[in-house]
Amino acid sequence: MTTAQVYCQYCTASLLGKKYVLKDDSPYCVLCYDRMFSNYCEACKKPIESDSKDLCYKDRHWHEGCFKCTKCNHSLVEKPFAAKDERLLCTECYSNECSSKCFHCKRTIMPGSRKMEFKGNYWHETCFVCENCQQPIGTKPLISKESGNYCVPCFEKEFAHYCNFCKKVITSGGITFCDQLWHKECFLCSGCRKDLCEEQFMSRDDYPFCVDCYNHLYANKCVACSKPITGLTGAKFICFQDSQWHSECFNCGKCSVSLVGKGFLTQNKEIFCPKCGSGMDTDI
Repeated sequence: MTTAQVYCQYCTASLLGKKYVLKDDSPYCVLCYDRMFSNYCEACKKPIESDSKDLCYKDRHWHEGCFKCTKCNHSLVEKPFAAKDERLLCTECYSNECSSKCFHCKRTIMPGSRKMEFKGNYWHETCFVCENCQQPIGTKPLISKESGNYCVPCFEKEFAHYCNFCKKVITSGGITFCDQLWHKECFLCSGCRKDLCEEQFMSRDDYPFCVDCYNHLYANKCVACSKPITGLTGAKFICFQDSQWHSECFNCGKCSVSLVGKGFLTQNKEIFCPKCGSGMDTDI
């Protein structure tokens, strides 16, 4: 019984009694196989021969002895690793170089562990706690102050102010009026419910009113022009007995000369300068 001859697919040398490698069902002597098909090691740039172990990661190849952390040079064979900028790093080196640091404890947040992000900073999940009760906040609502982060119940208990109108917590901003705090959206005219946040307003019995409502409901009317006297923007007015005038309306009823700071005479709620009032049945 004869043994069938086997020849190298490339150099045609007899492979009888020799070690050879099959590729795509074709035999190759070791020398030809290594020359034609071996991958090159990313680290040492030498071919990974057929009798060596070829370690592959993302179409890149290494000798088993070259598969090491590029920073500490420890072997990565059968160990967890990470890649950064095409460099292989052990988990410790990767954490020290690339991982976030906890804002609270300043320690590395290890890859794969859960981290919390808030205002551009990172925390371990167990470090991201309420400043008051020390319970983890997680993804629950929170309120931040210079002294730390607070869960809503603790913030309301320790710091919160309540709106004088809706009685709910004011978490930020707000308006102070008559020593009381209001949400901006709750600070409305007590008459027409107009937003007063950016408007001039008047007060009556500690209630805010827009100028129009206050004038309509409460303002005294000028005897001369019958328009309301508000006193806004420092406007001056004159009072005499139960009557009021705008400063610019306090004029002689006959010659129209201004009587502000001058003597005058009255008759049936009209005012006159002494010259025009002489000879009339007037009151002084």
